[in-house]
Amino acid sequence: MSATTEPAVGVAQAAQAAGSSFYAGMRILPKPQREAMYAVYAFCRAVDDVADDGGTREQRFAGLARWREGIDALYAGRPTPDTAPLAEPVRRYGLDRADFIAVIDGMAMDAAEDIRAPDEATLDLYCDRVASAVGRLSVRIFGVSEANGHGLAHHLGRALQKTNILRDIDEDAAMGRLYLPREKLDAAGIVTADPVAVAAHPALPAVCAPIVQEARAHFAEAQAIMAREPRRATRAPRLMGAVYGAILEATAKRGFAAPRAVVRKPKLKLLISLVRHGLF
Repeated sequence: MSATTEPAVGVAQAAQAAGSSFYAGMRILPKPQREAMYAVYAFCRAVDDVADDGGTREQRFAGLARWREGIDALYAGRPTPDTAPLAEPVRRYGLDRADFIAVIDGMAMDAAEDIRAPDEATLDLYCDRVASAVGRLSVRIFGVSEANGHGLAHHLGRALQKTNILRDIDEDAAMGRLYLPREKLDAAGIVTADPVAVAAHPALPAVCAPIVQEARAHFAEAQAIMAREPRRATRAPRLMGAVYGAILEATAKRGFAAPRAVVRKPKLKLLISLVRHGLF
């Protein structure tokens, strides 16, 4: 569908989504679900921008606080201009306020300080907030059953986020961030938490190898859950899983020894997945 056939709000949201690895997954959805996902994506993009580029830490916290107030107002029946696009998705799909707040809380973890070598429990909480909470919103829109939706969001969200962490080590280091867990750094004999130093450390592959296996295990669990659901409800998450699974394997194949080439989205794999999951 061309952009000119979208309603006005959809145009703006689609423009934001177009640069995302999730865009193809959104496009294959029926129109009401697609527009709901655009609205959720626009929300996530907006709070992420506040956390990363919202000025001083105090300004970023203030910006995130305004989003919390906006979500509270939305659920009180008084949507703000920023949250108004979410009103219909919330009504139609029963989206949970707690999941929107969890996303904001995850962004606040980035805004509070540059995350550097968090412990495993903190990293898992971060993944739940910034990825699996988005998954919990998404599975309701996709039409995944309550019985399977939470597990799918848990595993696919963590698989995607761990893939991002592995792919973006150098990009994150340039921002002063290091999402690799302290326990794995310690096990590999890396005592520093300096992102640039860790990115250049010769023991980095030993840190990343178990995270690759964890991500693969989460992808496998997500695939097993999706196999129990009607295909129409899982076309979008299947596509997202296929694309990100290919990114994970390309990242693992490239390896983690410095210097590292940038891993691009595999276009052939994406095209095959689009055909398989019903875009064309």
